[in-house]
Amino acid sequence: MAESTSNDEIIRTVTELVAAEFGRPAEELTPDLDLSAVEGADSVKVLRSVARIERTYDIELEDDQVFGFKTINHVADAVAKLIAERG
Repeated sequence: MAESTSNDEIIRTVTELVAAEFGRPAEELTPDLDLSAVEGADSVKVLRSVARIERTYDIELEDDQVFGFKTINHVADAVAKLIAERG
């Protein structure tokens, strides 16, 4: 992804990846939604979502971050920070 990737773009992409893994329409997932409250969510789906996000952005999130993610905003913030550090 380009260095100029905006937070809105990251949120949109993360939302789409999480929605695909959870089998939910992206429109159902808001940036502040508690991911553990999403119907059908479990730790395996969360980990697979994170793996998709890491591949998409060519980044590696730390395990302590991954297990601390509560919302799409949390994930997007971590992705944006890693992209900025790489830039």
